[in-house]
Amino acid sequence: MLDRTDLKLLSMLQQDSTLSLQALADAVNLTSTPCWKRIKRLEDEGYIRGRVALLDNEKLGLGLTAFVMLKTQQHSREWYQQFVDLTAQMPEVLAFYRMAGEFDYLMQVQVADMKSFDRFYKRLVNGIPGLIDVTSSFAMEKIKYTTALPLPE
Repeated sequence: MLDRTDLKLLSMLQQDSTLSLQALADAVNLTSTPCWKRIKRLEDEGYIRGRVALLDNEKLGLGLTAFVMLKTQQHSREWYQQFVDLTAQMPEVLAFYRMAGEFDYLMQVQVADMKSFDRFYKRLVNGIPGLIDVTSSFAMEKIKYTTALPLPE
């Protein structure tokens, strides 16, 4: 069970994972050893899955964000596993969801430009038989983007 101190640590870490142990401990009124133990427990229990650097896609020349919606008539375990395995090998796919509703799957894809997206699209549709509808939408402006989850107060 998470207490207020755990939630404060998680909130701080998801905003800036480079904060020093001492800064974290001071913010939650602990000494460094008990603070470190809490963070270690949060990692061991899976609340903290990893610590990463968030990169700027525009500065890296990856300015086109596409959302790809897919329908299929294939629902066998073998087909699904082949699809998941292929997608896992595509670094352009930042997020991949199995959906309820009109479409079976949704992907968020990040590429340099439309030509790069076309290459990705061809690899996708040629690599997976049984797709009956592949619809793509392109982001014109990023209005909000965060990786921070809304934690209870």
